[in-house]
Amino acid sequence: MLDTYGRKYISPLLKSTANIFLKLEMTPNNITFIGFLIGLLPFVFIYFEQNLIAVILLWISGYLDAVDGEMARIGKSSTLWGTLIDVTFDRLVEIGIILAIALKEPQCRLQLIFLTSAIIVSMTVFLTVGALSQNKGNKTFYYQVGVAERTEGFIFFSLMILIPKYLLLTTCIFSMLIVITAIQRIVEARRILK
Repeated sequence: MLDTYGRKYISPLLKSTANIFLKLEMTPNNITFIGFLIGLLPFVFIYFEQNLIAVILLWISGYLDAVDGEMARIGKSSTLWGTLIDVTFDRLVEIGIILAIALKEPQCRLQLIFLTSAIIVSMTVFLTVGALSQNKGNKTFYYQVGVAERTEGFIFFSLMILIPKYLLLTTCIFSMLIVITAIQRIVEARRILK
């Protein structure tokens, strides 16, 4: 939800960063790969209990994930390959976070499995609707809005990492928001795919 409705507030910063990278002759895919590599680092820092560094790296990765799309739109260089690696790398970063937490907090593994399952279902609906729908936006595919989008995910991952005392509660709330999002997307899909 924050991605969709809050983007207008951060858009000027994204555009200025995108223009800097474009002037440096970097491509959106370069930034996608850099963001992905930075997004994998939290796994290591969570494991070694450097949680604040892990969260900072996660947010830098997320910021670059938004900048690469802005670069593609400014430079009119959106590609299907760029979309594929962007979406795939996003999921790999999320998996890395969940695996690192699961290794450190074995008592919450069942809830983390449920969280992962909810993400898989929600993303399956999201990507299938995106593939089957006519695109009317500025992204490469139709983008379904939901209660839990990428920014909400980063907020919950940050809470899960920084406040392990409440990991069980945070994971359960996060999972339920993703389930609600999946239901929202299925209801919308039923309407637009008739």
